[in-house]
Amino acid sequence: MDFVVLGPVEIRRDGDVRAVSGRLRRTLLGVLLARANQSVPVDVLTDALWGERADPRAAQRLHLHVHRLRGLLGEPDRVSWGPEGYRLRVAPGELDAERFESLADEAAGIAARHPRRAAEVLRAALDLWRGAPFAELDVPLLGDWAHQLTERRLAALEALYEAELASGPTRAVVAELSGLVREHPARERLHALLITALYRSRRPDEALAAYRTARQRIAAELGLDPGPELRELERRIRAGEPVEPEPDAARRPDAAVPDQLPADISGFVGRDAELAELDSLLSGDSPVPLSVVAGTAGVGKTALAVRWAHRVRDRFPDGQLYLDLHGYGPDQPVPPEEALAGLLRALGLEGTAVPQDLAERAARFRTQLDGRRMLLILDNARTVEQVRPLLPGTASCVTLITSRDALGGLVAREGACRVSLDRPPVADARRLLGELLGDRVAAEPEAADALIERCARLPLTLRIAAELVKSQPGRSIADLAGELADRQGVLDVLGVDGDPHLAVRTVFSWSYQRLDAAAARAFRLFGVHPGHDMDAYAVAALAGSGLRETRRGLEVLWRAHLVDRTPAGRYQPHDLLRAYAAELAASTDSAREREAARDRLFDHYLATASIAMDLVAPYESGRRPKVPLPRGATPPLTTHDEGLRWLDTERDNLLEATRHGRPEFVLCLAETIWRYLDVRGCHDLEITVHTRALNVARKNGDLLAEANARRHLGTAMSRLRTDDEAATDHLRRALAGYRRAGEKELQAATLNNLGILYRTKGDAAQAVRHLELALAVSGPATSWQLRRAALINLAGNLRDLERFEEALGHVREAIDVCGAHDDKPNEANALAVFAELCMNMDMERDEEALRAAHRGLSLARETGYRTIESVCLRLLGSLHRNRGDHEQALGHGVEALALARAVGAADLLSQALNALAATHAAVGRPAEALSHYREALITAADGDNRKELADTRAGMAAVLAGLGEHEQAREHWEQALRDYTDLGLPRAARVRARLDAGLDRRAASPSRVNGHASSASCRSS
Repeated sequence: MDFVVLGPVEIRRDGDVRAVSGRLRRTLLGVLLARANQSVPVDVLTDALWGERADPRAAQRLHLHVHRLRGLLGEPDRVSWGPEGYRLRVAPGELDAERFESLADEAAGIAARHPRRAAEVLRAALDLWRGAPFAELDVPLLGDWAHQLTERRLAALEALYEAELASGPTRAVVAELSGLVREHPARERLHALLITALYRSRRPDEALAAYRTARQRIAAELGLDPGPELRELERRIRAGEPVEPEPDAARRPDAAVPDQLPADISGFVGRDAELAELDSLLSGDSPVPLSVVAGTAGVGKTALAVRWAHRVRDRFPDGQLYLDLHGYGPDQPVPPEEALAGLLRALGLEGTAVPQDLAERAARFRTQLDGRRMLLILDNARTVEQVRPLLPGTASCVTLITSRDALGGLVAREGACRVSLDRPPVADARRLLGELLGDRVAAEPEAADALIERCARLPLTLRIAAELVKSQPGRSIADLAGELADRQGVLDVLGVDGDPHLAVRTVFSWSYQRLDAAAARAFRLFGVHPGHDMDAYAVAALAGSGLRETRRGLEVLWRAHLVDRTPAGRYQPHDLLRAYAAELAASTDSAREREAARDRLFDHYLATASIAMDLVAPYESGRRPKVPLPRGATPPLTTHDEGLRWLDTERDNLLEATRHGRPEFVLCLAETIWRYLDVRGCHDLEITVHTRALNVARKNGDLLAEANARRHLGTAMSRLRTDDEAATDHLRRALAGYRRAGEKELQAATLNNLGILYRTKGDAAQAVRHLELALAVSGPATSWQLRRAALINLAGNLRDLERFEEALGHVREAIDVCGAHDDKPNEANALAVFAELCMNMDMERDEEALRAAHRGLSLARETGYRTIESVCLRLLGSLHRNRGDHEQALGHGVEALALARAVGAADLLSQALNALAATHAAVGRPAEALSHYREALITAADGDNRKELADTRAGMAAVLAGLGEHEQAREHWEQALRDYTDLGLPRAARVRARLDAGLDRRAASPSRVNGHASSASCRSS
C-alpha cells in the first residue's frame, strides 16, 4: 500500500488508486500520517477535524470516521486503538513524503563524491511531487507539516542545481533556475546558483545582470547589500576569475555558528534529577527534540535551561540559539513574527531573505535548520501559540522551552516532554546560600535555615537576600531573617500561608528599602516604562536626572540583582521585579509624577528619533515635524549607520510608545519615523503606527492629522498590495481631508499617488485625470519635487492614450526641472518616458529615442535606480530589434527581464516579458515567444492590470496567427479588443482593424503594436 500526500491525498493499493474524498476524511488520514506509527490522542484528532465546533459527541463522531477510513484502507487493522489514542501503521517506504526525504538524504550523502548520481537521485525525489500538500485543509498540524515538506522541496531543488553545476554543462539548468528565482525571489542561494550557471555558460553580461537583479531587490526592500556569497560572485565575474558552485552556506563547514547562550549560571547547585532527565532526552536512538521546563515564577527555570545548555553544547556543533520571549510581566510578550525575524537574522539571513508573512518566516526558519544540529532555547514563553511557529521541523535540532504554563498543547500535539520544576529542597537551598555567603552560613545554621524558609526556597529570592546579607557585614543572618519575618507580617499581600509569592514580595521589599532615594526611584521607573529594556539615556529621561547620576543608580541596581544588564549595555529586570516595580510606582509616585516621567521618556524618544532620521533621510528634514531639542543627554549619533542602528534597536520601544503616548506625541512620532519604517520594509509596523495615529486624529477631530495618517496608510498598504481597494479608499479620504484643510500641496501629493494606483490597474484615463488635478490644485508655487513627479507620471499616462504631443511637453519640462536641481534618478525616469514617446510616435525619431535611452540608462546605473535601468534596457532592446540587430536586442531584453524580476512590480515584469517575447518572435523563435507571453499573462492577471493583459494577448495573437493558429489568435485579439475598449485606449482601433482584415496573413512583428513599456511611477510622498 502507498500513501500519497505530495499533492492530492491518495491511497494506492495493488495498482488501484483511491482518491480520499471529503475534508474530514482527508484531515483524519493526514493527521494520522503526520504521526505515522504513533498514538494520536482523541482530543488532537477532534480539534483537527472540528476545531471550536467540536461538541460533546465529537469522540463518537470521530469513531465513525475512523471506521469509514478503515473501510477505505481495506485493511482494518491498519488503524488501531489504544489508551493513548488512534495509531496508523505505515511500513517503511509506503509514504511518499518519507520516500522523498529518504532520497534527498541519500543524495546529500553522495553529492560531494558523485554529483551526477546525486542529481539523478534528487530528480527522482522531486518527481514524487504532484502539487502542494494539504493545500485545501486549514489545520495547523497539517499546515506545519506541509510547510516543512515544501521547504524541504526547495532545499532539494537547490541541492539539485548544486549537483548539476558540479557535474557538467550548465546551459540546460539556466531556464529552470530562472523560473525558480522568479517564484522565490528572496532566496539568495537560488540567485547565486543562477549567476554561477550563467557565468559558466560563458554569459558574463547576463550573470552580472542577474547579480544586479538580486542586489536591487535587497536594496529596494530593506536598503541592505547582498550577502557575502553574492558579493564574492560579482567580484570574481568582474575579475574574470573562475567560479565554481559552492555548497549552500547552511551546510558549509565554514558557515557562521551562532552562539547566543547567556553566560553560565554562577553558584548553581542541585537540580541533579532534572538535569539527568534532560540528559536522557538526548540518549538512545531517537532523541526527543522538544521539551518544556515548567514551574512557578522565580523557581530557576532559566538557570536550569542555561546550565543544561552549556553542559550539552558540544552535542550541537551547528550552534545554539537563545531567545527571551517576555511571556510574563507588564510588557507585551514577543510576537512570533518578531521572534522569527530575530532568529533568522541570527542564522545569517539579511534583507529580503527574511519574509514578511508569519507562515513564510516559520517555513524559512525550518529550512535554515534542516539537517543542522542546533540547540534552541525559548525562554519565558507564555502560550502554545507564541512558540509553535518557532519550532524546528527536523529531529536533528533540540528545542527547550521554559514557561510558567504547562503548555499542554505542545505535549499533546507535538509530543513534547515536560520537566516540572518544583522549589528546591532545603538541602539544596542551603548549598546555594553557602555558595553565595560562604562561612557565614556554617556559623549560623539555624538562622540560615530560617532565612531559607522566609525566601520560600526560591533561588531568585535567595540570591537577592544573600546580596543584602553581604552588604551589611556587621549584622548577623539571624538579625536579617528576623527583620524579614517582621516585614512579612505587615505587608499587604496575598495572605495565603506558604504561598511563594509572599516570600518574593517580602524579599523584594526588603532589598528595595535599602536602596538610596535615587536608585529606588530608578527602580520604580522600570515599572513605568512600557517596553522590554532601556539604555541609560532612556532611564535618565524617565528620571529627569543627569546621565552620570543615572549610571550610578543603575550600577547599584545591577549589583543588588534587581536589574539585569545585557551584553549590549541595556538594562531590564526579571519580569517579577518589573511587576513589583510597577506596583511600587503606583503606590509611591502620584499619577502626575508617573505621567510626567513617561512624557519625558517619550520626548526623549521623539527627539532622538528626529536626530536619527536627519542622518538616515536628510533629504526630507524640511518636511518632518519640528521637534523640540532634547532636554537631557542623547546617544552620540553622527552618522547614517549610527542613526539607523539606534532606530533598529529602539523600534519595539517606539512602537509601544505609540500605544501609550499622548495624542500629539503619537501623531508627531508617526510623521517622524514613517520613512524609516518604509525603507526598512516594515510595512506591517507602518500600518500599525499609522492606524494608531488615525484613531487619535479621529478621536481629537484633527482633520489634517487624519488625512496625513490616511495618506501614509494608503501608501503602505499599496506597497504590501494586500488590499488595493482599502489603499484607494484611504487616499481618497486623505484627499478630502486636505481639501477641507486647504492644504493644496498635500492634495496634489495625494492626487499623484492616486494616479499611480489607477495606472497600475491600467486605467490611464483616470490616472491622467488625477495627475492633471495634481498640477492644477498645486499651481506654479508648488514644490519642484511634487511638480516633477506629477509631470513624469502624467506624460507616461498620456503616452498610453497616444496624446503624444501633450506628453512631450510635460516630459521635457520634467527633464528641465530635474536638471536644474541635479535630480539624477528622476531625470533618468523622465528620459525613459521621453525615449518611449519618441519610439512610439515615429520611426524617424528612433535615433532620438536611442540617445535618450542611453542617457537614462547611464543616470539610472549611476544612482542605483534599478527600476529605470530595467526600463531603459528594455527600450534599447526594442530599438535594436526595430533596427534588425537581434543579438543586441536579445542581450538587452534578457538583462531588462532579470532586473524586472528583482523589482517585482507586476506591470514592469509583464512589460519586460512582452518586449523579450516580441524579440524572440522577430528572430523566428515562436515557442520562446509564446512561453514569455504566457508568463506575462499570468503576471498581469495576478497584478490585476488589464492594460498589460491586453498588450500580452495582442502579442500572443500576432505570434499564433503567424503559426496558423487562427482560432486561438482570434480569441486573444477579441479579448484584447474588449479590454482596450473598456479602458478607453486608442489601441482598440488597430486591433479592430486587424480583426476586420482577417488572420490568414502572417502577423507583423508586434513591437510597434505592443511596445508601450511603462517607466516607473514617481511618488511624491
